[in-house]
Amino acid sequence: MATTLLIIITFATSFIGAAIVHPYLVRFAKIKNIVDNPNTRKLQLRPVPVLGGLAIFFGIVAGLLAAHAVIDSSELFVIVSAMMIMTYIGALDDVLDISPIIRLIMQIITVLILIYIGDLSLNNLHGLWGVGEMPEYVYVPLTIVSVVGIINALNLIDGADGLFSIFCISVCAIFGMIFFVAEDYSLFALAVACVGSLIPFLLHNAFGIESKMFVGDGGSLQMGVVLSVFVMEVICNPSYGAVAHKSNIALVPFVLSTLSMPVFDTLRVMTARIARGISPLIGDKTHLHHTFIGLGISHIGTAVLISLLNLMVVGAWYLSAQKGASADVQLYVVIGCALLLDWGIYYTIQLLDRLYPEQMQRARIWKSEHRPSRRIFDFMRKIVDKI
Repeated sequence: MATTLLIIITFATSFIGAAIVHPYLVRFAKIKNIVDNPNTRKLQLRPVPVLGGLAIFFGIVAGLLAAHAVIDSSELFVIVSAMMIMTYIGALDDVLDISPIIRLIMQIITVLILIYIGDLSLNNLHGLWGVGEMPEYVYVPLTIVSVVGIINALNLIDGADGLFSIFCISVCAIFGMIFFVAEDYSLFALAVACVGSLIPFLLHNAFGIESKMFVGDGGSLQMGVVLSVFVMEVICNPSYGAVAHKSNIALVPFVLSTLSMPVFDTLRVMTARIARGISPLIGDKTHLHHTFIGLGISHIGTAVLISLLNLMVVGAWYLSAQKGASADVQLYVVIGCALLLDWGIYYTIQLLDRLYPEQMQRARIWKSEHRPSRRIFDFMRKIVDKI
């Protein structure tokens, strides 16, 4: 009964909180011209407000305050503080376009706060390649590089309407189930609050016209911290390691599988830019979501497709674990599937474009002309804009 009450209170409060704040932030952003303007590498056709992360943060905090009536959520203080730092650094970047070096420094400081105050880290490989617990001089830099990578991978995946929110909802749901089973109710409440806050944002982001808003760097950096915390908790909490050992679950392959598509997409894009002799920080349209949209797939269709591909990697990992594969093999399964589904799909489409340009162009035109009826989308837009 208590867990049911926790879910209802946390979800409802976070959902309502984010939904209430959203239109005010849209109005404020338009008045102050805090918008993302169209350019050659962006997909929108007009300026869009970029303060969605603030609405999500408000909803999460409201949900956690409500959850405190059922459980003691005070242990989340450090995590919420880290989220707040990233939310406002990202929001400042959206407004003032701060230096990438400043962003990087603040990300590293935030990770150090989580390590030394929040007692979270990637300090154990749980038998992967025969390695268990690692010394501080190894796991601290490993944690910094990994978490900063996750944060920025989440930032880069935010390129199609609904993609960021659908992906984060699916990953939070996976970790939420893990935390629920492990009776880790504080982080379970955080996962529920994230889902509740992301849903109203998703509706406005995917279907809104006047109410449309992007999550912005504030939201992507914030959720990057949240998902990194989930990963670190699973890796460093001894109770998860004990359960995993009994069930032949390799924790490192598991957490990598949950974030496989943004991580491997980012690695592919960065590697390709370096190979071409250009800075990996210069944006372009080589992400997988750009490729799908270029094929004529809608934004929401692209978001669902990439999230499903990510779940396929999770499913492949789970099957390998159930078949008794070792930790090393489970990792190789995750890496192989992620490479196949991201790198394989991207380079296959590039190859087909070079070999059969006319046929591929006709397929794109056909796809654009034969999309499913937009009546549902138009109906949703009318409703969402009135909320």
